Amino acid sequence: MLEAHPRLPLKMTSPALSILDLVPVRTGQTSAQAVAASLDLVQRADELGYRRYWFAEHHNMPSVASTAPPVLIAAAAARTARIRVGSGGVMLPNHAPLIVAEQFAALEAIAPGRIDLGIGRAPGSDPVITQLLRATGTAGDVERFPSHVQDIALMLRPEGATVQFTSGGEYAVLATPAASAVPEIWLLGSSDYSAQLAASLGMPYVFANHFSGQGLERALDLYRSAFRPSETLSEPRTFLTANVVAAPTAEEAEERALPQLRMMARLRRNQPLAALETVEQAKQGLQATADSEEWTLIDGIRSRWFVGGAAGVRSSVAEFATRHGVDEVMISPVAGAYDSEPLDAAAGRAQSLELLVG
Repeated sequence: MLEAHPRLPLKMTSPALSILDLVPVRTGQTSAQAVAASLDLVQRADELGYRRYWFAEHHNMPSVASTAPPVLIAAAAARTARIRVGSGGVMLPNHAPLIVAEQFAALEAIAPGRIDLGIGRAPGSDPVITQLLRATGTAGDVERFPSHVQDIALMLRPEGATVQFTSGGEYAVLATPAASAVPEIWLLGSSDYSAQLAASLGMPYVFANHFSGQGLERALDLYRSAFRPSETLSEPRTFLTANVVAAPTAEEAEERALPQLRMMARLRRNQPLAALETVEQAKQGLQATADSEEWTLIDGIRSRWFVGGAAGVRSSVAEFATRHGVDEVMISPVAGAYDSEPLDAAAGRAQSLELLVG
């Protein structure tokens, strides 16, 4: 049983803050401990007044335990009272649309008014795992992504959707038999494609800025300029994601950023991945094995993150939101752990959350 933190008064921030969690797994940590740490973190986020908490979908990565967002969302919903919980996102080509609709209809019944369904088009893994995920033939047709998104939205409605038979006749399809509300659906992406699709469908949109940051301005401009109002959304609605590490000192923040920076550099170089290093392991690794290419990659990745003391990071995140015209920033708290810190908690990530709200 997780031990509850003292409940603090909710604090208002500008911009509003939300959280994206990949459920990181560090050296020596089991997946059970990693999940326990993230569930403790979502409770803390609920207490601190964060707007929403999303779980990503990634597969077969030693440093990521977020493989099944609906399962994690259900567990998070059971441990929280106010915060919205959802997916950032469900990688739709890996799943049959009806199954996604049913899962999120069930989640909406578990936590009415608090469920977000973020949908992405990427596989969330390498080509081999992608083939395994799509081996049943029930999904995997990326070309049908737009129609699958629309199908999910229709099936989630209380009145459901209708299948039209070529031979004549209709068949009703409902994600759940007596829906009273529906999850909020967001389209996610890191390229122009999802921005244009979200605009054409009149849906909310999130650019995955935390992943690379390349193309952010163009994607937002495409979405906003091409947006067509829909029954559910009258004007463009978007927010931004960002990697963040906040600590009492800039030195500690830079140290806590190192494990994730090293992992991202390995990913960019197509090197074998492992569980996240601790801060001490990352520092030793850089001293012993880092070459000029790794340093260049780390410096480039770090330049797009918000890392530092609390006041400086808060100011930078607020300026980032203002510059891009959004009222919400979803942070990915990427602070690493020191060797001495408990395996079933995420002290560095919790510290970032607490410092960001002041």
